[in-house]
Amino acid sequence: MRVQSLSLAAASAALLAPTTAPTPPPSYGDRPVAWRAGTVSAADLLAEVRDCTPVSRGNYRSDHGAPATIPVCGTRDAVYWKADMDIDCDGRPGPRCNRRTDPYFAPSTAFAQSDGRPLSAERLPFIVVPAPGPVWDYRDHGVRGGSVVAVIHRDRVQYAVVGDTGPRHIIGEASYATAKALGIRPDPHGGGVPSGVTYIVFKNTRVSPIEDHAAAVAAGERAAKRFIGAH
Repeated sequence: MRVQSLSLAAASAALLAPTTAPTPPPSYGDRPVAWRAGTVSAADLLAEVRDCTPVSRGNYRSDHGAPATIPVCGTRDAVYWKADMDIDCDGRPGPRCNRRTDPYFAPSTAFAQSDGRPLSAERLPFIVVPAPGPVWDYRDHGVRGGSVVAVIHRDRVQYAVVGDTGPRHIIGEASYATAKALGIRPDPHGGGVPSGVTYIVFKNTRVSPIEDHAAAVAAGERAAKRFIGAH
């Protein structure tokens, strides 16, 4: 979990999806994660999470020292939160994620690939959920490693998986690959955005093997269609 001081001001304004067609994100020096507009729009998904029925026993902080203002909300089919995005570069090291590029780098992730190795934050879109604690335990809500997630920023939807855990009182973090695919600066040292990101985790879903991003996209689109009532 990154330790940054980020403001949550203007979060509601940032969550309003524009009506223009989305554009592919820029590359940041290496091959970008494949991205395309799905059949479910950001606006469709955001309309389903406009209101919040809290399932957490309190609120999370976006960063160390920030006020605790972020609840985890829930429906029958999903849990979700609206927060910032800090950049997780933990896991298998590479040219973009290593001890030199990330002052908080850890060579492990809470959930491993099918071959037992840590996930690659550079290559795999995944999010970080808070470790089970007094505020919320993700395991009680049909969430586990490999659960399918829709991550929304502006007019873009990126499907990902739950791939790592972070501090018990902080929420709002995703892998380098997730940020890059959404057009967010993925630099682990100063990247991310201070607000305007929505994370929707679909309950009782799982991608296996967890590193199969194409399977996550296919499962995410199916879950998203069900979530908004599409047939």
